[in-house]
Parts: sequence; structure tokens; C-alpha cells
Amino acid sequence: MGIDPGLTRCGVGVVEGDVGRPLRLVDVNVIRTSAGVPVATRLVTIEAGIAEWLEEYRPDAVAVERVFARSDVSTVMGTAQASGLALVAAAKRGLPVALHTPSEVKAAVSGNGRADKTQVGLMVARILRLPAPPSPADAADAVALAITHIWRGGAQSRLAAAAEAAQSSRAGDARVAAARKAGRR
Repeated sequence: MGIDPGLTRCGVGVVEGDVGRPLRLVDVNVIRTSAGVPVATRLVTIEAGIAEWLEEYRPDAVAVERVFARSDVSTVMGTAQASGLALVAAAKRGLPVALHTPSEVKAAVSGNGRADKTQVGLMVARILRLPAPPSPADAADAVALAITHIWRGGAQSRLAAAAEAAQSSRAGDARVAAARKAGRR
């Protein structure tokens, strides 16, 4: 499941498939809130919407767009708040969560880390064999996040597991060496 966090429009999209096999769009939508409603109420709406999607589709993993600084602080704050809700909702359900940067997502689906929203939408439609890109752009971005995670997330998970195993092995070697040293005294 991909989540493109936003306070006004939070894109959510579910894609199924594996690397090397055709992907299939399961569902896509946007959770909307009105700027005229208090922020706390808007956050409750977004959290409930994300929770509903997680319960209905029960994804294997959740990919969330990594928040990056923009010139408009209010936009960054709303995006960060929605992102935090997505992370907490997934973590509460024990789901693995990955953060992907916008340029990583653009590069994964279009081959160009500087692709514009139109290009990303068109490539999402092409990859999933859709008649038209998901709309609005927040919906297409959520689907692009899900695609990116399917294509790149497995490799990232394997690298993280290998690094963790190597660290555990080094820690185990250090304990054995310490025990040997203690036995020589």
C-alpha cells in the first residue's frame, strides 16, 4: 500500500504483484479534508481513512513518501502530520513501513528522478495497463509509491536484514572473544 501524505489530500493506493511479474491495481483513492475544519479534526479524518484502508486491504507493507523541506512551512507541517499518522497506523498493525523520497519514486516509475506529476501519472497508467492515470495526482503518487516499494522494497529489506545479521554476528564474535579472554584469567 502506498500513501502520499497530505493534510488536504492524502493519496492511498494498493497494488499487488512481484518483481518481474505484471502488477495489478487493487484500489486507489484520496482521503480529503477541508481547510475550513480545525487541524485536529482533519487529522482524525485522515487517520480514520488510513485505518479503514489498512483494515480493508490488509497490505503486506506500507510505503510512505518521505517528507522533504519545501519553501512553504505550512505545507511541510501538514504533510509531516499526515505522514506520522500513516506511520503510526501501519506500526500499530505490525506492518513493515518504508519511506521513499519523491525523486526515488519518480526514478523508479519513469526512469527520471525529476519527472513531473504528469509523467509519473502516465507511467503509472502504463505500468498497470490502465486506460488513464489515477486522478488526482495525489492518487497517482500513492500508486507510484506502492509500485516503487514492490520493485525496490524487497531489495532494501534484504539489504537491511543482511546488515542486521552481520551486526549480530560481529556482536556474537565479540562476546565469544570476551568469554575466552575472561576464561584465561
